[in-house]
Amino acid sequence: MSFLKSFGDNAKKFSNQGLNLVQSGANSATTFAGDLAKRPELDFSLPRECDKCADILQSFLANPDDPLSALNSIPKAVLERAKGLAVFRIVKAGFIVTGRAGSGVVVARLPDGTWSAPSCIATGGVGWGLAVGADITDFVVVLNSKEAVDSFTLAGNLTIGGNISASAGPLGTGGGVQAALSDPSPLFSYSMSRGLFAGVSLEGTAIMERKDTNAAFYGTSIPARDILGGRIPPPQMAEKLYTVIENAEDVDESGVPSKAYVPPPPPSNSTNGGSNVASNTPKSRGQTLFDAEGRS
Repeated sequence: MSFLKSFGDNAKKFSNQGLNLVQSGANSATTFAGDLAKRPELDFSLPRECDKCADILQSFLANPDDPLSALNSIPKAVLERAKGLAVFRIVKAGFIVTGRAGSGVVVARLPDGTWSAPSCIATGGVGWGLAVGADITDFVVVLNSKEAVDSFTLAGNLTIGGNISASAGPLGTGGGVQAALSDPSPLFSYSMSRGLFAGVSLEGTAIMERKDTNAAFYGTSIPARDILGGRIPPPQMAEKLYTVIENAEDVDESGVPSKAYVPPPPPSNSTNGGSNVASNTPKSRGQTLFDAEGRS
């Protein structure tokens, strides 16, 4: 909680800087986010990030001991076809001008089907709105193509909606999921706030490689393309993350009803800034697919 408290305590300090960033555009937002990620209170080690992200990812995936939980999870079919996964937590705080900063990891599927070593990432951005305290949102971004993975390895940093597009991913099982996978966007985005799935947009969010954190763990400066390309052996400290993925891929869906929720395309008048929540997002568990409260 020290990270959240520190971010909230310093939110006002960044408001004036955030205002300048809004005026100067996405490049400045990337710089702002990078500066935040280097602050000691935000600079988590890679082992801690992997452990945190394993817990985050588990909350989005089906429980092997409860196959029916697949109806309210990232589909097994989406996970099996994924070329990579980015998992992170974003904290938004501020007054009038809000700052968004977060951290997590990205892993890529290797040609032999195993998962790469993790590369640490930071996220950030700015927007308008009133935030009382700190608003915390967890994200899982499914990378649906090699090109999507390359965007995390070659650019050094990227902006959702700028360098690469993302859409809200499907939930559940069956034909609706398969239809969504027939021509997927480069990224499927999933978000969860206070234990509930929520259609929070990542539009305008900057994601960048945390080179210093990677170097501190791996013992030398290693570019993300080498980490995600399999040139670094998967470390033992990431085993929990790999196990979460493998367990979800092993869920037996043979007795699970075919029922999917496929989010509609965003309205044309949606507002950028990462705070949009789709008005038709279902909320009641047992009646819809879009509520994660009470998941085991």
